[in-house]
Amino acid sequence: MVETLPASGMTGADRPVSHRRVLSIALPVVISNATVPILGAVDTGVIGQLGEAAPIGAVGLGAVILASIYWIFGFLRMGTSGLVAQAHGAGNEGEAGAHLLRALGIGIIAGLVFILLQGLLFAGAFRLAPASPEVEALARQYLGLRIWGAPATIALYAITGWLIATERTRSVLVLQLVMNGLNILLDLWFVLGLGWGVPGVAGATLIAEWSGLALGLWFARHAIRAAVRRSGLMARDRIEELVRVNGDILIRSVLLQGSFTTFMFMAAGRGDVTLAANQVLLQFLEIVAYGLDGFAFAAESLVGQAVGARRLDRLRQSVRVASGWGVAGAAILSLTFLLFGPAIIDLLTTSPEVRAEARHYLPWLIAAPVIGIASWMLDGVFIGATRTREMRNAMLVSVGVYAALVTLLPALFGNHGLWAALMGLNALRGVTMWRLYPRVEAALS
Repeated sequence: MVETLPASGMTGADRPVSHRRVLSIALPVVISNATVPILGAVDTGVIGQLGEAAPIGAVGLGAVILASIYWIFGFLRMGTSGLVAQAHGAGNEGEAGAHLLRALGIGIIAGLVFILLQGLLFAGAFRLAPASPEVEALARQYLGLRIWGAPATIALYAITGWLIATERTRSVLVLQLVMNGLNILLDLWFVLGLGWGVPGVAGATLIAEWSGLALGLWFARHAIRAAVRRSGLMARDRIEELVRVNGDILIRSVLLQGSFTTFMFMAAGRGDVTLAANQVLLQFLEIVAYGLDGFAFAAESLVGQAVGARRLDRLRQSVRVASGWGVAGAAILSLTFLLFGPAIIDLLTTSPEVRAEARHYLPWLIAAPVIGIASWMLDGVFIGATRTREMRNAMLVSVGVYAALVTLLPALFGNHGLWAALMGLNALRGVTMWRLYPRVEAALS
């Protein structure tokens, strides 16, 4: 069932921040995240039925190239969530819809630019990630179809941000299930039924992307209508706010991604077995992200609504309840990794050497959820409050210290030092944002 918006006259901040309310936002996101790896596995499994290596490599390479391009616009999801939550909390549904409409415009225009520049983009991608002539030729077929879904994919970031901000995360789950389910059915039909091979996989995803956007626009139809009817859609102060918020988040995200890339590059110099073990253990961090995202998203929505309504009491209640569940989730994940970590490693690799090496560094991943929970929850708080400049500055300081740690610790302690540096980055992010948190409350005083 798709949620309805709150009754007229009642803003989100008027309702108490209960445990049930937090879970109603968080759990659909957790379930939605759990469906993401399934699609990748089906794509690989279906194309693998062709019995050749090149199509598998082409689909994998093409998907990574597009994911890297689209990742740049992840800020659109976060920025939209914070701005819409505040308007929603203030009871200004017209402005909430206007924020969505502006973000949709950015997404669609960006996607059209990618379509126009596809030749340059793909040429640069294959220069950075060279492949055999056969794989590259198939990957270009895949990309040539998939790129036409760029406007839909990027615009969906805005839709998702709006849905989270208005506590309609069950709709996020429905959207993900419909897109992935359609994609899987079309994969089976196009590839196994019609024999279209790599273009069939690309075509299935392309149709699913545009279908997802259509469904998302239907979910948001009332907000879009309200935005179209109001004046000031392109008001200068609103556009400047949009640019400021999204610009800060983009810088923060680039710094964070650069830190993880540095980790992998440095791991690559420690031998194939250590590199493979680190790659296996990074999947534990993916599990943590999928498991805890929902609570951070709940903080985004509830904090944003409290700020929009100018309710300091609701702000504090939102931070306390959402963070409490986040800490509980982190503790459960740490306990799960402690009890079942070796079994998870064995599922991810069959190499005895890699299994042994991964077990050696598993304690870092057991500690990771507890070490990182403050940074992940405070990300949600700062995004909801649109204190993105402080979030950006905290990341700048944290990455600066991380650069020193990742230079010194691996030289002294090997791969343990590398993991210590990465855990240090997450801890530093939590500490620096916590020191800046009083500014969030001060804005409402």
